[in-house]
Amino acid sequence: MLKAAFITPGAFPVPSAMGGSVERVVEKVVPELLPHVDATIYGRKGKRLPARGSLHGVKVERFPAADKGDYFKSVCARLVRSKPDVIQVENRPLWVPRLKRLFPRSRIWLNLHSTTFINAPYLTPSKRKICLQAADRIQVNSEFLRSYVQAQVPRVSDKIRVNPLGVDLSRFHGRSTPEGAAMRQEMRFRHGWGNRPIAIYVGRLVPQKGVKYLLAAIPSILSMVPDALIVVVGSARYGSHRETGHVRRLHQLAARLKGHVHFQPYVSHHDIPRWFAMADVAVVPSVGREAFGLVNLEAMAAELPVVATRAGGMKEIVVDGHTGFLVSTDSVAITSELAGKIGYLLANGEARQEMGYRGRERVLKDFQWRHTAERWLDFQRE
Repeated sequence: MLKAAFITPGAFPVPSAMGGSVERVVEKVVPELLPHVDATIYGRKGKRLPARGSLHGVKVERFPAADKGDYFKSVCARLVRSKPDVIQVENRPLWVPRLKRLFPRSRIWLNLHSTTFINAPYLTPSKRKICLQAADRIQVNSEFLRSYVQAQVPRVSDKIRVNPLGVDLSRFHGRSTPEGAAMRQEMRFRHGWGNRPIAIYVGRLVPQKGVKYLLAAIPSILSMVPDALIVVVGSARYGSHRETGHVRRLHQLAARLKGHVHFQPYVSHHDIPRWFAMADVAVVPSVGREAFGLVNLEAMAAELPVVATRAGGMKEIVVDGHTGFLVSTDSVAITSELAGKIGYLLANGEARQEMGYRGRERVLKDFQWRHTAERWLDFQRE
């Protein structure tokens, strides 16, 4: 049986109730590899979590992570004893050459989740080349990320494999299901929103997520749907309610739209399905290099049509005119395009319903966590 180690960055525990997209992917995919793989997840210690435990049948070993150097050394010391066939590094390319030197008999995989850690301030171009060329395989979650990596270091092109992410459909109930309808009714009753048309944003409140363009689009949306409500769920950092200057500026932009914008600070991933069930349309207005955009899939699983930008890998998820709409990332065009598509969907229940059905079908067919695990196994068989 293949023996595999999965090294998380040490930023959040596994499982992580407070966030951490990398850790969440590991938490969902690795158990799906059983019984074909003898897998161990390495991560940071967390409150009320033992140093050694299990997650859905997968061994988990946890270490203090206040100092990333000590965390990495602790993981390596344990790997010396376990001697895995495959060591997969999650989103920390800097560790790859060191692991290659320490474990020459293991295959070293880099699972790259974003462009962040292959750019400054984390890596210089020369160091990026060294780290990526040291990997035996580089797994990415989108064709966009594949193309980006190839452009930076062309020599690693034949090492790259694309493996899209997934969704747990047992958690994200479609709005047409009894579970989804009950969540919707309960959430709307609790907040006093009745039958108002609602568009929702879920994610971090940082500039590259483009929330300011969504807020700027509201006056035009209201001209089409006067009682529309825009719900903004999230905060600047995972697991934190602390306001930043950018968050304060977003609140200032919304001040003149009283009664039409609701800010909901950080919500745990456990509760996110309830917020999607409550809404009518999901909006993902990112203007940065979104490698994948998992929130699009989660909204589609909940039978929501998605209005997203063509940023990064998101255009590989949302099918324009079929499961939602794609709009420009251009700073001049984005606001009017967002307003037009959101307003159209909020005003047209039949279009929302059809696109929502098609979105969930797309997730069902190609974007479940077991699909991600099956592709991982296929890559190993190569």
